[in-house]
Amino acid sequence: MSSSTIVSLPDQSLARIPRMNFISKEKGLLSWLLTGDHKRIAMLYLASITFFFFIGGALAGLIRLELLTPQSDLMATDTYNKVFTMHGIIMIFFFLVPSVPATLGNFFIPMMIGAKDLALPKINLLSWYLYMAAGILAIYSMATGGVDTGWTFTTPLSTHYLNTNVLTTGVAIFIAGFSSIFTGLNFIVTIHKMRCPGMTWFRMPLFVWAHYAASILMVLGTPVLAIAIVLVALERVFGIGVFDPTKGGDPLLFQHLFWFYSHPAVYIMILPGMGVISETISTFSRKRVFGYTAVAFSSVAIAVFGFFVWAHHMFIMGISNYSMLVFSLLTMLVAVPSAIKIFNWAFTLYKGSITFETPMLYTFGFMGLFTIGGLTGVFLGTSGTDIHLTETYFIVAHFHFVMVGGMLMAFLAGIHFWWPKMTGRMYPEKISQFAAVVTFIGFNFTFFPQFILGTLGMPRRYATYPPEFQVLNVFSTAGATILGIGYLLPLLYLTWSLRYGEIAGENPWQATGLEWQTQSPPLTENFPAIPIMDHEAYDYEWLEGQREKEVASVG
Repeated sequence: MSSSTIVSLPDQSLARIPRMNFISKEKGLLSWLLTGDHKRIAMLYLASITFFFFIGGALAGLIRLELLTPQSDLMATDTYNKVFTMHGIIMIFFFLVPSVPATLGNFFIPMMIGAKDLALPKINLLSWYLYMAAGILAIYSMATGGVDTGWTFTTPLSTHYLNTNVLTTGVAIFIAGFSSIFTGLNFIVTIHKMRCPGMTWFRMPLFVWAHYAASILMVLGTPVLAIAIVLVALERVFGIGVFDPTKGGDPLLFQHLFWFYSHPAVYIMILPGMGVISETISTFSRKRVFGYTAVAFSSVAIAVFGFFVWAHHMFIMGISNYSMLVFSLLTMLVAVPSAIKIFNWAFTLYKGSITFETPMLYTFGFMGLFTIGGLTGVFLGTSGTDIHLTETYFIVAHFHFVMVGGMLMAFLAGIHFWWPKMTGRMYPEKISQFAAVVTFIGFNFTFFPQFILGTLGMPRRYATYPPEFQVLNVFSTAGATILGIGYLLPLLYLTWSLRYGEIAGENPWQATGLEWQTQSPPLTENFPAIPIMDHEAYDYEWLEGQREKEVASVG
């Protein structure tokens, strides 16, 4: 195949939906179910995670309805335990962890580095099948009695004292873990081996750097969770004594294993979202990302430091004072690379030609909510305040600000940013801007009162609470209603746009990435010829030069 530098067609009058693209080339359900095309697999993931997101969201709605009143009016307390457990499991393992990597990462990493596909396309499809098998098993578990351990599967509660579907749900998470490992492995091999000519490490988009760092966490961290789940199953079925102190075991061992994965899992969720933010900030401020190298290395630093902070989840569980001191300091260190990203994004905005399209609104939402989530994490990294706040609603608010406010804002920014490339259609701008504002307002109304509730001492995981906490819980439930509308609107107008949206053209945002230098929707092979990367990432002067050449050639 020949190689060439591919340029965009900036004139929107030339916009068109090509007759042949990755959607239209093959027809029929089997062509999707047996595909090896990374873009089709990404679309399969998009439909799947949307399904699981709304199941998890419905369970969240039940939780907020129950907490509207101090008493357990809507459901029995054991049912409430099952509902919040399944809400956590579905949202974390079947939405937050896979959402950006499996959809946007799958779709755009090969295109951003000028490759035709991922390195292991069959493994990529296998990842989706494993994800679906795990998701169906989790729903089966919920439909046949559910599980009430909380998503943390804390021992000995999960191994000795509960008779719910712990094993079935554990197997579902075990299978989902392999899906995550395969996806991370595929990304690492692809980024190392399939970059186009000229695509050096420091010309790669920061979205790719972020996924590279997250993939390291997926590959190295997820097996630890799998081992922990297997040990819970063996303990529960055979009573082997790994966690049972009466047989020489140690319940704290499970906590170490579980949080060794589950704290880095926060960065598996948030790092790809940070990659999205780097792309949108650069595009909608028309500037190269300030401190590109620092932002790239900060992703790797977050991945590395992420493995050293797990024990701050155990300050109330009996670890030594010296351990608390060490892990408190390590927890503070991980804030440094995160702060580097925030400051560099802020400097990128400085004197930029900022426009406020929907992806940018979600980007601002991400920066605000993630910053609040990160700063409140300082309280939890400090042992004194952590002991007061752990197991209260402060924790619930904190991790929702980081993982939902942050990651979901980034996911919505990315979906709107790349929707024209994925589908060849624009979405309606005004209503999408309205949805972004509604989502931001609804989120803050939902979760900010929970910081106050936690500080006042309202424990989490309880179906009942003292009457003095009701007003703030009513605020929180009202906010959840607004938030639900904010999440439902994109589903409606994006679906509408598939048929009625304005034709997008190749590069509607005039962005610099390679993915914007080919048709929308892309060819199955991504590019008509292998591209050559001959400029730095986010080089708008290069893009302007290409536009001038294009205009001159047309003239």
